[in-house]
Amino acid sequence: MSAEENAKSIVAEVQRLRPTEGRKLIAIAGPPAGGKSTVAGLVRAGLEEAGVPCGLLPMDGFHLDNEKLTELGLLSRKGAPETFDLEGFASTLKRLTVEDEVAVPLFDRSLDAVLPAADLIGKDQRHVVIEGNYLLLDEPGWRDLSSDWTFSVFVSASIEELRERLVQRWLDHGLTPKDAEKRAAENDLVNAQRVLSKRLSDKIDMLLF
Repeated sequence: MSAEENAKSIVAEVQRLRPTEGRKLIAIAGPPAGGKSTVAGLVRAGLEEAGVPCGLLPMDGFHLDNEKLTELGLLSRKGAPETFDLEGFASTLKRLTVEDEVAVPLFDRSLDAVLPAADLIGKDQRHVVIEGNYLLLDEPGWRDLSSDWTFSVFVSASIEELRERLVQRWLDHGLTPKDAEKRAAENDLVNAQRVLSKRLSDKIDMLLF
């Protein structure tokens, strides 16, 4: 199905969820270049169009900064689970369940940097779409996040599709074909394999391709 069709299916399922006191956190996970960010944006727009105020929280806002990654020897692995502030991310999720307004960070790709408190999830936004690679990762710390999801979606794709999209992504960023292939193979596809092979299958409410 197309991203638009997938988003409509998610919106329909979310609208059928039982009313709750706190916020509903809708997790949209999947490998890099799998299409989760596109679907997440469409889901948010679809809920808003249906009269459901909805926030959006990309996990990319919790990248550790490049200086810290250099210190840890992880700059070349940026985007891997260990290059994120998992504790800060988990804390923000908990705040969303109990606080009316929560300032959240965003990631600026053009600057390759996190912008602290760049967005605000308001008190009228009782639904929040959370998107990121590792929201359903079956590894220590990450697997605990699944208890926060009201509804969870995994957007999958074949490694062949992901390789093509990832190489094109780096070409679009100005890398040479050789460097684009190298960047995709040595980091992004490693992360993609990890996401696909270590997903919490029993915690996925909807699996999309």
